[in-house]
Amino acid sequence: MIDAFALHPASRAWRTHAVVLGLAAAALLLLFARDAADMATIWWTSSTYEHCLVIVPIIGWLVVQRRPVIVDVQPSGWPPALAWVGIGALSWLLGDAAGVAIARHLGLVLMLQGLIAAILGRGVTAALLFPLFYAVFLVPAGDALVPPLQTITAWMCLGLLHLIEVPSTLDGVFITTPVGWFKVAEACSGAKFLIAMIALGVLVAHLGFRSWWRRAAFMAVCVAVPILANGARAFGTIWVAQYRGVQAADGFDHVVYGWFFFAAVIATVLALSWRFFDRPADAPAVDRDAVLREAGRQRTAWPAIPSAFAALAIAAAAPSWATLVVATGVTPIALAAPLPPVPGWTPVPADSGAPWTPRFDGADRLLLQRYRDPSGAQVDLAVALYSDQRRGRSLVGYGHGAVDPDGAWSWAADTTPPANGNAERIVAPGDVSREVVGFYRVGTMDTGSPARVKIETLRRHLFGGGQRASALLVSAEDARGGRAAIDRFVAALGPTGPLIDRIAEGR
Repeated sequence: MIDAFALHPASRAWRTHAVVLGLAAAALLLLFARDAADMATIWWTSSTYEHCLVIVPIIGWLVVQRRPVIVDVQPSGWPPALAWVGIGALSWLLGDAAGVAIARHLGLVLMLQGLIAAILGRGVTAALLFPLFYAVFLVPAGDALVPPLQTITAWMCLGLLHLIEVPSTLDGVFITTPVGWFKVAEACSGAKFLIAMIALGVLVAHLGFRSWWRRAAFMAVCVAVPILANGARAFGTIWVAQYRGVQAADGFDHVVYGWFFFAAVIATVLALSWRFFDRPADAPAVDRDAVLREAGRQRTAWPAIPSAFAALAIAAAAPSWATLVVATGVTPIALAAPLPPVPGWTPVPADSGAPWTPRFDGADRLLLQRYRDPSGAQVDLAVALYSDQRRGRSLVGYGHGAVDPDGAWSWAADTTPPANGNAERIVAPGDVSREVVGFYRVGTMDTGSPARVKIETLRRHLFGGGQRASALLVSAEDARGGRAAIDRFVAALGPTGPLIDRIAEGR
């Protein structure tokens, strides 16, 4: 960073501001080292976000492009940019309070952007506006797109199969044809390609177009084409399986998806868009006169060091507050947290049927027990208990709940929920299905809504209160009683909130 901004050897101000910026940025990354390391790990290990590794050098290239203009701007501390740091700190605090990693990571990026603006000034910020904005794509965001994209892909496959008159049915994200049973899995949703295509599209739209409506039209293409292409790819896989066998389809999917298909899609989109570019290839990266005008509009100038200390103090306030509030509300979970006797139901070993275990990473206790009633119906009870929620210990989040992404079960559909609860049907290979009814409790609030869990967790992390959080899930295979057995069991349990508290307290 020092090399990138030490642009004018004759400028003592540039050398000072560059050194201060480098040290301040290092201090900010050290302060939020865990988040920075989490982001880097995701870039390196997740195929969905490995394109972020390329964005870092792209940002450096964009900065170098602006060098001829930046050297003509006198850097100076810009107090209004401290609000930018404050917004980033607030985003981090909200993300930490609600257990939402994307908000923490976005907050870190915003704080870095604001730090640069606060130390270098309004003119330099104007010159670097697009590179600063493009840094948002360093945030690993997009997992929420997976479920809707799975659904869209499944419906596209079904429509195309009907179009070529292949008998097929759709159940959630599962497609059944005469040759077998196909799942539109998370990896087949096309999310990773869509996310990378949006990042690429924004860069191309900036470099290739001046007209905003052309940029908007190009971005619409960058969103629509990957979705349509992924549906066609998934359909092609099933079509090959229909006529050449499942083994041939597996090979087709790997080769076409991994090596040729989407590379061809990117090339086609860029080739067809090329003729509509309205920005000359030799156009300057940024308007020098506009940048100098922005520099002249800065009314207050601070020295670099006070600007850096002010920005770091604002950033440090967020983790300090989070640590203070949460520490005062932790409620320990009893070492012996027994599951209750249930009138009319007898505990039995879970030694039959398809094994099912919900996933709640970091829980203080995850209690499991199967029960049977005199009619022979069997239900599984699971209770997850958290003394508090923090990073790596969230009650709700990706991969938590009735379906373990690494397990055999997959979500099929939501079903009719009970009061203050939720309900869903999940399936496993071999045409095995079960319903799961779930209840959450945060402090004294009972709900079946993951969103309400997040909101209540956020409130308690920001303003204090008991931090205990729990989930109670009741599940039964369709062949062993299904939803009717679940409803009878829940009625026998009684109010779930007080029951969860008794279990957590060992009573």
